[in-house]
Amino acid sequence: MAAGGESGAPDDIGDPVHLPIEDSLDLHSFRPADVASVVEEYLAQAHARGFAEVRLIHGRGIGVQRSIVQSLLARHPLVTGYVDAPEDRGGRGATLVRLRPSPSPRSAG
Repeated sequence: MAAGGESGAPDDIGDPVHLPIEDSLDLHSFRPADVASVVEEYLAQAHARGFAEVRLIHGRGIGVQRSIVQSLLARHPLVTGYVDAPEDRGGRGATLVRLRPSPSPRSAG
């Protein structure tokens, strides 16, 4: 059992951040240096949960995060394809990713 622990906040910047796995991930709050590892983990978790398609929101900006994301997707073993999102889902500020089918989808219950 830990002693103290009054604040409950992580002391180290390197502590993991737990995010809910949904059909989209907004990357705006992540540093460009962290984007690749965040996307890698997110894709693995989304695939394990049976998602066939996810949306990665990287923003339009000058394209740094978009380049990082799409470079990773081009060689990722769980990805069957990706495209810029349609305008109503973020346009060039988001990428739609198609994932390989999960070997055995989890059943609820």
